[in-house]
Amino acid sequence: MYKTLIAAVLGVALAFSGAGRAEAKTTFITIGTGGITGVYYPTGGAIAKIVNAKKDKYNIRATVESTGASVFNINAIMSGDLEFGIAQADRQYQAYNGLSEWEGKPQKDLRAVFALAPEAVTFVAAEDAGIKTLADAKGKVINLGNPGSGNRQNAIDVLQAAGINIEKDLKGEGIKAADAPRMVQDGRIDGFFYTVGHPNGNIKEATAGKRKCRIVSIPDIAPLTKAFPYYSLTHIDMSQYPEATNKDEDVTTVGMLATLVTSAKVPDDVVYAVTKEIFENLDEFKKLHPALAGLTREGMLEGLTAPLHPGAEKYYKEAGLMK
Repeated sequence: MYKTLIAAVLGVALAFSGAGRAEAKTTFITIGTGGITGVYYPTGGAIAKIVNAKKDKYNIRATVESTGASVFNINAIMSGDLEFGIAQADRQYQAYNGLSEWEGKPQKDLRAVFALAPEAVTFVAAEDAGIKTLADAKGKVINLGNPGSGNRQNAIDVLQAAGINIEKDLKGEGIKAADAPRMVQDGRIDGFFYTVGHPNGNIKEATAGKRKCRIVSIPDIAPLTKAFPYYSLTHIDMSQYPEATNKDEDVTTVGMLATLVTSAKVPDDVVYAVTKEIFENLDEFKKLHPALAGLTREGMLEGLTAPLHPGAEKYYKEAGLMK
């Protein structure tokens, strides 16, 4: 009878223990990023690494998906296929306000979480194509970026602000940014636009090839910033590209911030946990990719043109970053 009693007690204990485990369900979140050679993919991986380090505390398991970047990520978040995604600040603005691809269809459930690394509209051109200024792109074969990408829209914005008609003044290609360095080296295009954080592997590949390339300055940004408030002047540190033909020049261009976005439908506690872990482990986070090195807690609240998610806002108020 004594053994029977022990067995019964153990059985009850195991049943309760099993029930406890069942209650602590794991929440799976997927972060949409970009191509694996860009900055978005490793940045998403860095977020997932920090969050997963506390999976026992929050019961959250983060995974990363390589995607078509900004537009894809926003649309997938809105349809519920992704919980989080990285998107350029301009795309966040356009989606929430019903502009560009979302013309007349504002994505009012889009929510901002925090800003990430600044991105520069980078124009790489082959030296033998004679492109030293934006105006020199006329008559050339230039990759603007794949349809629906932030790259393409930024290239169009920059060229149009400079008075260049993308239909009449040049031959615009629509290939992915990851394929552009090989195509410029093969002589199939004369240059390409890529909006990206620096240093970047694709830009290194293009500037280190046999066909010599330069990074073209885009100095006159006033017409652009007047039309689009999310653009600002930025510099590209050319010491990161020692084989570019203009490695000793001061290269200026326009840029904007990459941002982490989510949906109003993602639970507050999930967004709170992601925000808290990144901000409270910021030094470790910044070491996970060179493009993240310049992040500051204050700077990560800039460039957010959709409303903050309540989960993120809760953390910012607790941390004294917001009133």
